[in-house]
Amino acid sequence: MNAFRSRETKRAEQAEIDARRAFQQEAMVHFDSLYESARYMTRGGDEAQDLVQETLLKAFRSWDRYQTGTNCKAWLFRIMTNTFINSLRKRRPLAGLIDEIDSSERAFDTYGASEFYQSPAKQAEGRMIPERVQQAIEAIPESFRVPVVLADLQDFSYKEIGEILDCPVGTVMSRLHRGRKRLQELLFEHAVEVGVIPRNRAALEDGTLSLEAYRQRRKSGTQT
Repeated sequence: MNAFRSRETKRAEQAEIDARRAFQQEAMVHFDSLYESARYMTRGGDEAQDLVQETLLKAFRSWDRYQTGTNCKAWLFRIMTNTFINSLRKRRPLAGLIDEIDSSERAFDTYGASEFYQSPAKQAEGRMIPERVQQAIEAIPESFRVPVVLADLQDFSYKEIGEILDCPVGTVMSRLHRGRKRLQELLFEHAVEVGVIPRNRAALEDGTLSLEAYRQRRKSGTQT
């Protein structure tokens, strides 16, 4: 009997070692991506660290349910996003966070095609100041901020974001559209300052910058 228990103990210990090794190889490689996104979701500070730590703890405890070789990054982000949303639920009502937003075709007009905010992360690596981009992303509501972070910082597809947020792809597209449109409004003047948007396409006759004028010119295809 003691020998049997000893073998069982060794098997359990080896299983624990194997699980930790697999978790290190498949999950921990996504730590930087999780932390980067957590900073945007929580607006930085200790909350971002706490969110990532809680996410990884939950993931390890559920590691036996993860199917090795599948999309571990998406699985981790679903855990983190759910953890983040649940933490918000405890602090305030979330009527605007999980509601179904109109996803009709009119939501995807020319505003969604502006080059300077399609991917804030890429612009931050280029001419736009990363701190300004981060401040703008942190300023938009959670219902739009989370999809923007998942799409533009982590390159998840609409389908993957829908699975992470547990909502239809149409809702993902609508939230992204509204989030990006809000980013455009917040980053417009900065984008002109650093040359991402040509000043002649963004200014009125008196030289005043106008986002609406820029949008209309993009829509009509005119330069000035």
